[in-house]
Amino acid sequence: MTTKELDHLYVAPTYARFPVEIVSGKGSIVVDDEGKEYIDMGTGIAVNTFGIADEDWIAAVEAQLHAFQHTSNLYYTAPCAKLAQLLCQATGMKKVFFGNSGAEANECAIKAARKYAQTKKGEEYCTIVTLKNSFHGRTITTLAATGQDVFHSQFTPLTPGFVHADVNDPAGLRALVKEHKVAAIMFEAVQGEGGVLPLPEPFVSEMKGIAKEQDILLIADEVQAGNGRTGTMYGYMNLDITPDIVTTAKGLGGGLPLGACILGDKVEDVFTYSDHGSTFGGNPVACAGAVNILSRLTEDVLAGVRERSQLIFDTLTGAPGIRSVSGMGLMVGIETEKPAKDVVSACREMGVLVLTAKTKIRLLPALNIPMEELEKALAVIKIVCA
Repeated sequence: MTTKELDHLYVAPTYARFPVEIVSGKGSIVVDDEGKEYIDMGTGIAVNTFGIADEDWIAAVEAQLHAFQHTSNLYYTAPCAKLAQLLCQATGMKKVFFGNSGAEANECAIKAARKYAQTKKGEEYCTIVTLKNSFHGRTITTLAATGQDVFHSQFTPLTPGFVHADVNDPAGLRALVKEHKVAAIMFEAVQGEGGVLPLPEPFVSEMKGIAKEQDILLIADEVQAGNGRTGTMYGYMNLDITPDIVTTAKGLGGGLPLGACILGDKVEDVFTYSDHGSTFGGNPVACAGAVNILSRLTEDVLAGVRERSQLIFDTLTGAPGIRSVSGMGLMVGIETEKPAKDVVSACREMGVLVLTAKTKIRLLPALNIPMEELEKALAVIKIVCA
């Protein structure tokens, strides 16, 4: 049987897969089972930070594999400790809890916020304010946090304790906080799954003010926007805001499952023995890969992200068939006159792999995609959209 036949027979049908089987690749080029090459503008949904089969990353992962692949969190390991140090140095935070995914990192953040608020203010302070159009994961709790009804259907009752604010209504946020006993406000600097939309400044300003006035924690969900994707180490750094908790995953591991919940001053000691745990969290192989990724996110690399971002915006803004371009860094949403699914299909036929976000085309290329390949991919997108 072919891979596609086996998949259809044995894999749960939760994904509308594109009709492509990837078998190999290098950098920003992937190859299918028929030998056709594509420019990869999605990187596994912002996961392959430096592209496919990155040699430095492979070397770091392979070296750890030859030492030991897993020990559990009953023992100390150098990759875990080193990665925690790098994350704290990058953010100014104090402690890190490691899990396997963005959803798990967000679950940890919710637990930390609730314990902090209930210990300091009382058990009734448990509500988490999230934003309409947000996406925080697919567990029952992170679905409740996600501010999109389309993800909630057929999975109710969801975990209680979440309300959703409109980013275009700062006054509405203040009203929600007045109405509920709020532990934290969770936000994405750029709403990726919601359409690649940067958070509006007036809402950011109101959010900061409310949090300071009422000792409400700010949780920055950097699962997709983090680790250099927006041209800074983390997306919130573009917003003149200092969160109390930062969550991240996707590009952190460079291709291996890894999530992190990074805790700031207020909550660095909120967890004590047995409060939380994860069998695979902080896995030494995944952490070794992540140490390699973070160590290479230099200012030169971040400047390269901004340069590539400017090229995308300059090339596509106002082009025929393109209504708007939004986003930040190499996290870009394109509103097209043609249906997004038709654009995705046509680009694929012409050797360029792009993604969608709601009704938009979404671009999440490798942070170091060669300029020549980026220009070629943008030329294809322009032709398809015209």
